[in-house]
Amino acid sequence: MNHFQRLIRLYEKAPIHNFYQGIEMTVEDKKATITLPIDPRYFHGGMAVHGSVYFKLLDDAAYFACQTQIHDFFILTANFNISLRRPITSGIITAIGEFESMNETVIIGKSTLVDENGKICGTGIGEFMKSKTRLEDLKDY
Repeated sequence: MNHFQRLIRLYEKAPIHNFYQGIEMTVEDKKATITLPIDPRYFHGGMAVHGSVYFKLLDDAAYFACQTQIHDFFILTANFNISLRRPITSGIITAIGEFESMNETVIIGKSTLVDENGKICGTGIGEFMKSKTRLEDLKDY
């Protein structure tokens, strides 16, 4: 099993995905794509998707795009900023993350969240850093 396949397995087996039913991720070099069918359980009182779902998908996509470049240690989100552009009420949404750059301490990734019509619903940019946890020490990697 290669690095990308192991990252997908690590993502799929995360306990939080017991809540986010139907979430799927693909990864390739410097890119991660995550899809999620919308469920009313993700809605706030105004009957649209809560911003926490935007954050999760945008962060996860940028994160895993960056993790494709790091083969030894699990990385952590150090800072992540999002912009909410439009409400989401139905369909399947897709977060596309891309690795931007890296220096000795900081890895930068960005992401875009689109609805099934291709309209941008949110964007994000983040800084990630290596943790002290080796990927090979993680049970699901």
